[in-house]
Amino acid sequence: QVQLVESGGGLVQAGGSLRLSCAASGRTFSDYAMGWFRQAPGKEREFVSAISRSGGSTYYADSVKGRFTISRDNARNTVYLQMNSLKPEDTAVYYCAAVWASYSGSYYTTNANAYNYWGQGTQVTVSS
Repeated sequence: QVQLVESGGGLVQAGGSLRLSCAASGRTFSDYAMGWFRQAPGKEREFVSAISRSGGSTYYADSVKGRFTISRDNARNTVYLQMNSLKPEDTAVYYCAAVWASYSGSYYTTNANAYNYWGQGTQVTVSS
């Protein structure tokens, strides 16, 4: 089992920044590729960003490209999502997720169904 705990959400004005953290425990963190997803009220969960277990490969949804940065610190068992130039449409509950990928240092996926473990989510609210 992998336990994931997100933190760093909050209320911010449009144009502001937040950094989300997701702390993992329970298994070897570096065996897992990680992803961030979000779900706004009344909408389906959507992919935000993903990172390979080595950190060498990253991918972003078009809606956040150039504004968000995903990173990980395997020594600290933590994945981060730096969010800059926030917009009201970024308002959502943000979830981190882990998918086992020890066979490939470059693997990542945008498919939510592929992820094995999920955190409880952290609320991000961007006011206009």
